[in-house]
Amino acid sequence: MSSETPRELYSYKTSWPVYGLNWSQRPGTFRMGLGSFVPDRSNKIMVIELEDRDGDFVRVDEIEQQYPCTKLMWSPDKSSTSPDLFATTGDFLRIWQMTSSSDPDHESQRRRRPPGGQVIAPVAVLKNQRRTDSSGREFHAPITSMDWNETDPSMVITSSIDTTCTIWDISTQQAKTQLIAHDREVYDVAFSRGSDVFASVGADGSLRMFDLRNLEHSTILYEAGPVPSECRIPISPPSSSNSNTTEILPLLRLAWNKQDPSYIATFQTDSSAILVMDIRVPAIPVAELRGHASLVTAVGWAPHSGGHLCSTGDDKQALIWDISAPTPTSSKLASSPTTTPSTSGNNKHIITDPILAYSADEPISQMSWSAAAPDWVAVSAGCGIQALRV
Repeated sequence: MSSETPRELYSYKTSWPVYGLNWSQRPGTFRMGLGSFVPDRSNKIMVIELEDRDGDFVRVDEIEQQYPCTKLMWSPDKSSTSPDLFATTGDFLRIWQMTSSSDPDHESQRRRRPPGGQVIAPVAVLKNQRRTDSSGREFHAPITSMDWNETDPSMVITSSIDTTCTIWDISTQQAKTQLIAHDREVYDVAFSRGSDVFASVGADGSLRMFDLRNLEHSTILYEAGPVPSECRIPISPPSSSNSNTTEILPLLRLAWNKQDPSYIATFQTDSSAILVMDIRVPAIPVAELRGHASLVTAVGWAPHSGGHLCSTGDDKQALIWDISAPTPTSSKLASSPTTTPSTSGNNKHIITDPILAYSADEPISQMSWSAAAPDWVAVSAGCGIQALRV
């Protein structure tokens, strides 16, 4: 950087609410993909890039698509000789490529930017198997989330409202296998470090782990109980006939610690707390992070550290947590900020103080921690994003 004082914050404004958000992993780039979530109208996918660290983000390209983007993710393939791919989920799994605007194979894209620039070009549209609803109508079940395998970049996994997870081979553009993962809708899915093990969460309130080498069996790592009253933030008032205090609420998202794959973070609907699970000690969270004043919306581990994670919420806060890896015997969170031993005898520790906090102007819907530039975290708030140096 030419500036003596490095910038701590970059912003970019769009004309639509940002939900899909992910950093490119290509070395030497400071690039992000953004996706809108606007029900019942046309949506956008955009790529932005910081061309000069003393400047601001600029739009590389933008395209329209009909359905909202439930997730956007760049390929983990860092080779400069490989296509620069990213994927989006929503109605289908769509694969896109950043390509030169002077590429003759993409004449329709070339009109949007001068020759020499880059454009978003479609590569593949991968559809779930057809299902039949109660009225006999056939449909493709929408896709709720995805993860790209870091060890084998040709492999992508998706989750769907039809209770299934599907493994896709991007090189052949075909589904390799599909399995019924939950009793109800599957909301999120993530690979562990390596190419064989993944986990999923869903509307049945369970966190489950699978191994591609033996899909006949799975491990239920956690089954959610009612959200503790001190963490419960109802999105709607309970009915008079049902106080809703004992309802088992879905697990919405999960994040697998790639530096220390014994640990997974997840959270429930209507909850302000993040649960940290040790896969070696199923059923009981080893830690609970309580720092948000409203609903948790996203969580992600640092790509370079096994003890740091970021969470975001409707309280307009992005919080950075510093926790050491608890052991399966003691569950001690040594070197953690503020920890409170659980009084229920389950060895769970409650952490209430993050080490860093960022306040946005609007509720934060999504976050992404850069693997290529691990000092940077991006968050989406309303019609825009902020990239923060942490």
